[in-house]
Amino acid sequence: MSHDSRIHDHSHAHEHNTRWVVILTAITMVIEIAVGYYSNSMALQAEGWHISSHVFAIGLTWLTYIIIRIYSSSEKVSFHKEKLLAISGFTSAIVLQIIAVIMVIESIERLINPLPIKFGEAIVVAILGLVVNGFSATLLHHKAEHTDHNIRAAYLHVLADGITSLTAIIALVAGMYFHWYFLDAVSGIIGSVVITFWALSLIKNSGSVLIDFRRKNGSER
Repeated sequence: MSHDSRIHDHSHAHEHNTRWVVILTAITMVIEIAVGYYSNSMALQAEGWHISSHVFAIGLTWLTYIIIRIYSSSEKVSFHKEKLLAISGFTSAIVLQIIAVIMVIESIERLINPLPIKFGEAIVVAILGLVVNGFSATLLHHKAEHTDHNIRAAYLHVLADGITSLTAIIALVAGMYFHWYFLDAVSGIIGSVVITFWALSLIKNSGSVLIDFRRKNGSER
């Protein structure tokens, strides 16, 4: 099987799985924002709008695979598929890094000026988000030899959501039982550091593909 054929087959599978992740993430976003307004919880509202940025980024991943499928058999249009995947991955990584910066700013602000939290509603929705992220990560998981920067970007967005949900659950439970309200803000800072590490790694790797970066001995970096 040719290299292009393998890319097409894996892209088709990634497109199908990414579509479901977009749908599930969008539903979770709506639930978190709606419950946030209903319970007057700014924490849930912020998490819901945070997820909306992931819906955009993963939606971009889905769109990229649709473009590849539509034009893969075209005789009039030809393009470098690996570069298109890298462009999408690079863009998603930038969005991921912006999210991390916003999370740090909001977390520091809440650390200085804490807000009252309705722990019951927040914990239930955070658990729901974690379950959805776990299922989405399973859909987007791929073998190392089948990876591309586009699907890796989507996978990292899901993992980023999972990290924020998990740290939020731990912080909320501790806050409810031990009255350690500062942990909610601290968990946001920790999550931002992890997300930054992933985003910078993806920016470096996808950027190398975009500029055809090679060492002088001819091997790619």
